Amino acid sequence: MDMDPSSQNRPVVGLTAYVETARWGAWETTATLVPHRYVASVAAAGGIPVVLPPVDGAVDGAGALLDRLDGLVLVGGGDIDPARYDAEPHPRTAGVRDFRDSAEFALAAAALERGLPLLGICRGMQVLNVLRGGTLHQHLPDLVGTTVHSPAPGSYGQHPVRIAPGSLLAKVLGRYEATVPTHHHQAVDRPGAGITPVAWAEDGVIEAIVVDDHPFALAVEWHPEVGDDPSLFEAFVAAAHLA
Repeated sequence: MDMDPSSQNRPVVGLTAYVETARWGAWETTATLVPHRYVASVAAAGGIPVVLPPVDGAVDGAGALLDRLDGLVLVGGGDIDPARYDAEPHPRTAGVRDFRDSAEFALAAAALERGLPLLGICRGMQVLNVLRGGTLHQHLPDLVGTTVHSPAPGSYGQHPVRIAPGSLLAKVLGRYEATVPTHHHQAVDRPGAGITPVAWAEDGVIEAIVVDDHPFALAVEWHPEVGDDPSLFEAFVAAAHLA
């Protein structure tokens, strides 16, 4: 099979994945899956997306795997085990998958160690913060008194965020305010070591973070893959191209 010569210069980007029961056609079984909008967003920005299942051996092989990639996207999904930040589980904490936590923490740690471009989205932002010793708010309605961050199951809401002037995020988006698509009931509480918040919702919830002293380790709590601004993916893929 002939390969498009232009594809040889495109950065290869790994995307973490869910393992859940899924249904298609006549089948219902356990599947490794990634919502297609993540894949399409990376491809549209010029990257070659590769799905990374959280399989046995992913922890020990994280470094060797990332040596073959130019960038890493930590996608959304279920909640992180609160034991990882020394907390008891809230009654609304759900979707915990220990094997996925282990695989993604290992991948994120290896990416930071290598200076590999990293983009975290929703859960991915939480993984990055907890990895660096930070904590999470486990159920935002208890904190802010509304469901603005996750208004209904299976759908996205919208709310404004303000962005720190001079931050990497402000440079990427080219503005200090944005209205973003949102669906999350958890968020960063105490930032971890070397983590700097760079965006906030009107209610004070941290909406984006960067890792200090890293060329491109940026994470947002919202879902840019379902929005109409490709800037985050374009900047990330551009950084991966230079990695």
